[in-house]
Amino acid sequence: MAAAMVAPLAASLYYRDGAQYALLLAAVSMAAVGLLLRNLVGRHATYELHERESFWLTSMVWILVPLGGALPYLFTGSLGSFTDAAFESYSGFTTTGASVIPDPTAIPQGILLWRAITQWMGGLGLILFVVAILKRLNRGALQLYSAEFSGTQQRKLHPHISTSVSRMWRIYALITGVLIVLLIAAGNGVLDSVCLALSTVSTGGFMTTPLGMSGYSHLTLAILTLFMFLSGVNVALLYNLFTLRWRQLRATHEFWVYAAVFLLAAGSCAIAFGMAGNPWDYSLAYSLFHIASTISTCGFYTDPPAAWPLWASVATFLLILSGAMAGSTGGGLKLRRLMTLFLYLRNYLTRMLHPHVVFSVKIDHKVVAGEYVNKIFGFVFLYICFIIGGAFVLTLSGSGIADAFCMAAANMSNLGPSPLINSLGASLDYALLPDAAKWTLMALMLAGRLEIFALLAIVSPSYWRLRR
Repeated sequence: MAAAMVAPLAASLYYRDGAQYALLLAAVSMAAVGLLLRNLVGRHATYELHERESFWLTSMVWILVPLGGALPYLFTGSLGSFTDAAFESYSGFTTTGASVIPDPTAIPQGILLWRAITQWMGGLGLILFVVAILKRLNRGALQLYSAEFSGTQQRKLHPHISTSVSRMWRIYALITGVLIVLLIAAGNGVLDSVCLALSTVSTGGFMTTPLGMSGYSHLTLAILTLFMFLSGVNVALLYNLFTLRWRQLRATHEFWVYAAVFLLAAGSCAIAFGMAGNPWDYSLAYSLFHIASTISTCGFYTDPPAAWPLWASVATFLLILSGAMAGSTGGGLKLRRLMTLFLYLRNYLTRMLHPHVVFSVKIDHKVVAGEYVNKIFGFVFLYICFIIGGAFVLTLSGSGIADAFCMAAANMSNLGPSPLINSLGASLDYALLPDAAKWTLMALMLAGRLEIFALLAIVSPSYWRLRR
């Protein structure tokens, strides 16, 4: 965390925005905490972790690190209360993108860069960031890797977990670097390009202007549309594509479903916008950008067409819930889970007509274990319960029913920008919410990013019982 604050500190010194001393104090504070923990644990501590410890460590890292990430906002005075600073930090690390800063241009450039860095660190996961750095984790790396992907299945790129995670981060960094170069070449400023690239590849959604993407060129929007789509692809699959292993692409059914859903949603929305009386060329360009932003749960928004049809709101809400591919930086239920449920239900209905026929759920020509199918059913049930429970608490905090459900679903799926949610019929501004509502949304962000299981494990009484 302290090392991650060096780049914002350098930007603050370069732009002379007055935040350098506050950023330095935040970095020193985090370094002091890190050194204290290291001395308490000891340099010769073992790195062998079991399942129970890995779930605890994963949850604690995701709960405590964003609290430390709130220090730059507090020390610079960019946000006046701890709740607002924590909200902005949790929103960044969980790649939600919901913001309580009404005008990003009014805060120091160093803080703008820090917001983007928090998203980039949280994109692949704080735990995977740790695994990539600490090569000595050995068996503990496998446990942490499993805890980070507790709600889904993520293929490994190498037999050694630390090597596999390092490869993921390398491809993640490479895509980010390519996007930065393209955005600069498209005529954008260096700091603006860096912040946008970090937000896009992580599917975070923090923007550097209060008007979203309205002031950017058509070329910039086209570049961002392509990279938002790529950011919704499984990171392991992206690595295989960049290493010219095209067979993996052909054999991955989820990718083709992802591409088909994207094209169908964008095409149908473009037709709906055009039939509503909007210009056809703008309807198509806006639909591609909007659907890429929604299905990847990035959350970028720009000027919408004058007439907004009902189908656009329906498609937006459904894509917020579905999300993109499993193993990507996006949120939502993930298409692989939905594909598994669809195949299971199809087999179940067929078995009602042919009770003696034996079926199995297959994805990518491989049988999906019944245990994993049961886990998916449990995950979807808990996901819906969290949204309903969060919406209920939000209504008690004074929000309307429509606003409460839109906020709960969007933040649970880690897609938070309020102007995009307002297109669903809501009317909200995160900065105006009471503190109780903000902490509720932070809990939903965390549950969505941790994919529920790791978070629920540490609050379960059976988790703490000693195994016999």
